[in-house]
Amino acid sequence: MGLLSIPTSSSSSSSSSSAVPTLFLVCCAFFVSQALGARIPHPERFLPFIWPLPEKFSFGNETLSLDPALSLSGNGAAFNIVREAFERYKGILFKHGDRFSFLRTLRPAYDVNKLSITVHSNSEELQLGVDESYNLFVSGAHQLSGSGGSQLRCDTSRHYLPVNVIKQIIEAMSYAKLNVLHWHIIDEQSFPLEVPSYPNLWKGSYSEWERYTIEDAHDIVNFSKMRGINVMAEVDVPGHAASWGVGYPDLWPSPFCKQPLDVSKKFTFDILSGILTDMRKIFPFELFHLGGDEVNTGKKPSTLFHLSSVRRLLGPGVCPKAVAKGFRCVFSNQGVWYLDHLNVPWEVVYDADPLEGIQKASEKKLVIGGEVCMWGETADTSDVQQTIWPRAAAAAERLWSPRDFTSGKHAKVTALKRLQYFRCLLNRRGVAAAPVTNFYARTAPDGPGSCLVQ
Repeated sequence: MGLLSIPTSSSSSSSSSSAVPTLFLVCCAFFVSQALGARIPHPERFLPFIWPLPEKFSFGNETLSLDPALSLSGNGAAFNIVREAFERYKGILFKHGDRFSFLRTLRPAYDVNKLSITVHSNSEELQLGVDESYNLFVSGAHQLSGSGGSQLRCDTSRHYLPVNVIKQIIEAMSYAKLNVLHWHIIDEQSFPLEVPSYPNLWKGSYSEWERYTIEDAHDIVNFSKMRGINVMAEVDVPGHAASWGVGYPDLWPSPFCKQPLDVSKKFTFDILSGILTDMRKIFPFELFHLGGDEVNTGKKPSTLFHLSSVRRLLGPGVCPKAVAKGFRCVFSNQGVWYLDHLNVPWEVVYDADPLEGIQKASEKKLVIGGEVCMWGETADTSDVQQTIWPRAAAAAERLWSPRDFTSGKHAKVTALKRLQYFRCLLNRRGVAAAPVTNFYARTAPDGPGSCLVQ
């Protein structure tokens, strides 16, 4: 599984009275409102407990109260995706609503009782380059604005993850503003996806209970869309394809050599064509990943189904070379952004700079995002969330937030308390995020204590 962040165009306007001028980041308003009152008690810099930090923000010294009966207004209320996000986050903030307010003799006077959302686009299509910028104004005292992008790769071939677990990961992604799920569905170990054109392919799954129907895949895509997240599917070819031949043995070069795919046969390309045709009907995102690595040729290309984009897989130095040749690049670094590397602490994840080694402004613009990778060899339903979180959130802030905040002298000092708070927030929302300060990821707390200091 991979989490990807792809920056998008930002809105520089701060004079508008709109709360959220785009459709897909409405959830941000609720997340921020919960955190505006909190402060980091550290002498170097006082920042609100917001993660990731927005592109621009201002704040005061007061804590504002939010009415549990908060109402929605503005033209955004006409959009189903906005209304659902409003009700979803209202339910997160106020689990019991105001059902028992009649028991209180005095009704509190709340500072904020209405959320007005103005949407500047009627399109609900979610694609690469869509404007996800937003402005949030609270009672004239607080202002936030931002844009950005980040991606998570999720591997469901090495270990099958049930649909509800994938949805839990997607939900947590929305809290951290990771906006692309890179779904590594198939690999040599298993082929769990239904392909109607070639129905025997999923015979390569671990079992009949560890499969995804086309309805499952569509459900995941729609669930993601309602949270402003794209799903980029990956079918790794021609290597990593031993599982394909379980249903169609002719795809193997021989019974004793089960990968790569036998590219000397027309049948191989017929199946590839059928897979791509079926998957384009399920996954509307314009980018599609074809893997391309480890084909026993000594070369490791990595190709997106979009000719002007490339990914960074192999570590430092690849992105600068790619953008120098005019390609767009999605930054990743297997040394520090592979989440299955449990000995990589959050500080190292946070320090990775997608723009390292790139000097020209024109080339920096070609770095369109970054990705952390949740490879599944040692992660399944029992431990996948605590392997992803909170370290993936560290990468998300690096990708979303201004470099002045993520690269300054005291950046990690001020970030630690905010990340610990964010980890607590994830825990309160049912996400099994591991302690921040443990050296080895996904390990249990060292002893008793508040989540704010672990």
